[in-house]
This record gives sequence, structure tokens and C-alpha cells, in this order.
Amino acid sequence: MGVYVSIRGWLECDETQLTAVREVIASHEDNHYSNGWGSPRRHTSWTHYIFYGADIRATALDWFVDQIKEIARIPASDDDGDLVQGLLLVSHEVEGPSEWQVRDGQLFTSPADSRHRFLDG
Repeated sequence: MGVYVSIRGWLECDETQLTAVREVIASHEDNHYSNGWGSPRRHTSWTHYIFYGADIRATALDWFVDQIKEIARIPASDDDGDLVQGLLLVSHEVEGPSEWQVRDGQLFTSPADSRHRFLDG
């Protein structure tokens, strides 16, 4: 049957970075787990959001991490210097839950706060 990992969360960026994020996602297209990516039907305000939600096999985790790290490295597109940032909650059937922070051009992982254990239901 295999071991599964539940991934859910979002990334925040500007319009220019969103184009780059979509290019990264397209370059990793697998016609299966890539379908977990989504975004609002219509953009509102100034921040663009892109969401991920899927249960993937643990064997595909490197595929996903590679995307997130590549997205994190997308440069700022204006003088504000804002990079892509976001938060994902990752629940591994064997290793337990972790929190992934996308910030400062990198992916930072740490054990998830116990407040989020209800999501591992």
C-alpha cells in the first residue's frame, strides 16, 4: 500500500512571482500529484496566493520538496524585496507532522505544533 504524506498549505507572492511559480509547477508536472496545486478563480487585492492540498506517497516527497525549494528561490520582483513566502502543514504517516515555512529564499522545516494534531485525525 505504501506510506502517505498529507500536504496542505499556501504560498504568497506578487503577480510577477506568480508567473514564475506557475512555471516551476509546470516544469514538475506529473499529471497526478500536480493536480493538488490551485489558486483563486479571480484575484483580489495585491497578494497572490497559490494553494496545495493532496495526499501523496512518501516516495514522491522529494519531487514536492524540489518544487518548493525552487519556488522559494524565486527572486524579488520589485524594490520592496519581498520573496515568496508561505506555510505548509505536512503529516507523514510514519514520521508524524511537520511545519514547512517558505521564507527568506529557503524552506525551513520543524516539528508541527501540537495544536495541529487534530488534522491528523
